[in-house]
Amino acid sequence: MAAHFGRLRKGAASTAVAAAAVAALSASQAPGVATEDLGRQASGAQPSADASAGALGGEGGATGNSPYYTDLPPLKSPNPSPSPTIGTPVSVGEAEAGIPATVLDAYKRAETSLRASKPECNLPWQLLAAIGKVESGQARGGRVDANGTTFSPILGPKLDGNGFALIADTDNGAYDGDSAYDRAVGPMQFIPSTWAWAGRDGNGDGKKDPNNVYDAALAAGHYLCRSGRDLSVQAQMNAAILGYNNSTAYLDTVLSWLEYYRKGTHEVPDGTGTLPSHGSGDPTASPDPSPSTPSTPDSKPSTTKPGGGGSTSPSNPTTPGSPSTSPPATPTETVDHLEDAGSGKLTATAGRTFASKVAVRTETKAGKAVAKVRVRFLIVGDTDSTFTGGESVATVVTDSKGTATAPALVAGEETGAFTVRATVVGRTLSGLDYAATVTARQADALTRTGDTELTCVPGGEFADQVRLKATYKGAVAGKVAATATLVKSADDATENDKGPYFKDADGKTVRTLTDLTTDADGALVLPKLYADDTAGTFLLRVTTTGGATLTVELKVAPAATDTPSDPATPSSSATPSASATP
Repeated sequence: MAAHFGRLRKGAASTAVAAAAVAALSASQAPGVATEDLGRQASGAQPSADASAGALGGEGGATGNSPYYTDLPPLKSPNPSPSPTIGTPVSVGEAEAGIPATVLDAYKRAETSLRASKPECNLPWQLLAAIGKVESGQARGGRVDANGTTFSPILGPKLDGNGFALIADTDNGAYDGDSAYDRAVGPMQFIPSTWAWAGRDGNGDGKKDPNNVYDAALAAGHYLCRSGRDLSVQAQMNAAILGYNNSTAYLDTVLSWLEYYRKGTHEVPDGTGTLPSHGSGDPTASPDPSPSTPSTPDSKPSTTKPGGGGSTSPSNPTTPGSPSTSPPATPTETVDHLEDAGSGKLTATAGRTFASKVAVRTETKAGKAVAKVRVRFLIVGDTDSTFTGGESVATVVTDSKGTATAPALVAGEETGAFTVRATVVGRTLSGLDYAATVTARQADALTRTGDTELTCVPGGEFADQVRLKATYKGAVAGKVAATATLVKSADDATENDKGPYFKDADGKTVRTLTDLTTDADGALVLPKLYADDTAGTFLLRVTTTGGATLTVELKVAPAATDTPSDPATPSSSATPSASATP
């Protein structure tokens, strides 16, 4: 079994340990893993700005830089054979490769869901398993009920700035039971402020519970797949992992478990999973916040940056007795409020892109613009509208003028109002709310395709169906709602009580059809029409959302019959020719 390093404070593992771990696994990396890159990251280099900002906008990650288990997988590859029978000795590799049944199912179900909703992401379930192992020891060895909910909450320590990020309470203790500071929650260790927008319902019970492994796994999958990532590209996978928890040691540990699980796993009963051998012993309790002793005698103690990733050796320790100096305020710390920066009216037809975008400006108390501040834009409300790329949240860095502009909004099919909220990441300040409205798809013109006269005999059926085309400002109007009514007259839109009619599913007479919709090409084909015994000319009126109207004429008349010849009229053959002789 490889050496274990305990559950540590974020970034507390020495880089020498991380480098050794990667070196031990470098001979068997998964396809696409750049060993050179991993070695460089393990050497102590901080993740690049692009990598750390790419997934989570530099917000400290889904976990708020909470602690994590740094146990590494065995050097021996796992046995991919089925789970051993009771009484059969289990090797170390086999034991570590076992994943509790419900937890394993949650990871695989999340991969299936993401394969359908975001196929370009190429999320492997083994990555979720690797993160779940590092974050919570696979939900404390699979101590979950049949629905996937942990028997007791899994909580990280208080994020009070004492060795960790400083995150004041954002959920009134609803998820973490702490009304003063946030804590990471659940098998995938989401902080409440992140769960508020990233949470998903993975088991279909109508709830988004961070302590449910199905919900947490699906949320983690969507989180990793943000910003159009393709996780089959190693650089993008690295950025996603660093976004989840911004630490090079964390990246190395997760990639180690990913490679291990890719070589084979098997299912074990819930509650029998292998727990990390070091740490608090009970993942529901706050892990020991003190850093581990360095693994080598000449290693310098590391210091953790609150809220940041990785560890650094103190290059300029304070001399005893010398006055301490406070670091200069970051741009974010100088922000006093948000101001609107020329956002337009947010209105769009379903399925179309909003013409206007939300733009805000971060300012100091004196009204001076502040650059390089992260602003989060969040879609709030019952809507399927998203930002470009299909996400409900976007993080943007303010430019030199202090302005952050949200990505374009794309209206979904659900009509009605919702809100776009702008807040400053890392500051407890009042946000700005913008009302947005999605209106139903519209058509402003209807035309009949085909000019065949629509006729029928009394008691019969019309040979031709009514075929229409809807347009809006000259373009096809797809998925537009329409209504068809057989009216009494051109001036009386009341439903007629005689003449042509439609049939419902039970064959009963109906003269008004609702819930009609044009297809993607704006075409609408009405059901077959029938006639009662009343002869005459009748009118069918079709209207759409947006005001398009077309009236179609229907004629019901007896079939034409041949008129007999008048016997008193001489036939042409009896008429004498002009040349006839008297």
